[in-house]
Amino acid sequence: MFPDSGAWEEDYTQRGMLWGGGTHALPDLPLSSRVLELGCGNGKTLSAMIQRGWAVIGIDFSPRAVMLSRDILGSASYGHIMIADARFPPFKHSTFDAVFALHVIGHMCETDRHDIANTLQHILRPGGILYFSDFSTHDFRFGKGDVTETGTYRRGPGILTHYFTEVEVSDLFSKLTPLSISMHQWPMRVLGSTLIRSEIVATFSRKECW
Repeated sequence: MFPDSGAWEEDYTQRGMLWGGGTHALPDLPLSSRVLELGCGNGKTLSAMIQRGWAVIGIDFSPRAVMLSRDILGSASYGHIMIADARFPPFKHSTFDAVFALHVIGHMCETDRHDIANTLQHILRPGGILYFSDFSTHDFRFGKGDVTETGTYRRGPGILTHYFTEVEVSDLFSKLTPLSISMHQWPMRVLGSTLIRSEIVATFSRKECW
């Protein structure tokens, strides 16, 4: 059982659509590309992926989140959503042309982060691309909450959040080829104050051969 699964399920049950607003900018991938989204949540990004004509699979460990995602997708023929733990995605080697890990790996402890990084290099096809984003140590919430590990804090209903540096992300996926790693920041108004959200955005490719 994922350590925070109960907290996430409670949050989705009480608050419903946790994630709204615009989606991450999506890359240009060929039609019918086989794509996996880890931690699809309430389907915010999945619906945009489906519109690109990709064959999309979304997984989330929260049954409530999966239900919300299915409501959004409706009868879309190119989408499939399942309840599964992102640490142990139930897929064979060389299955996907692209994997999206958008603000999901940062909710894992250090051991799980390294385990999933190892798994992702195998479920990507040779030449496949990993798209990663998670909060950075420059985010205004960094350092807030109860420390559980270096750079990792537990806040709110009990959910872990780890804050990354660019070097840390590069090291985490050292078995993949880095294509780009950068920091993305934007202002956020909270109780009349302007605070800075900050994330690391990166892409990696699986080598054509090992």
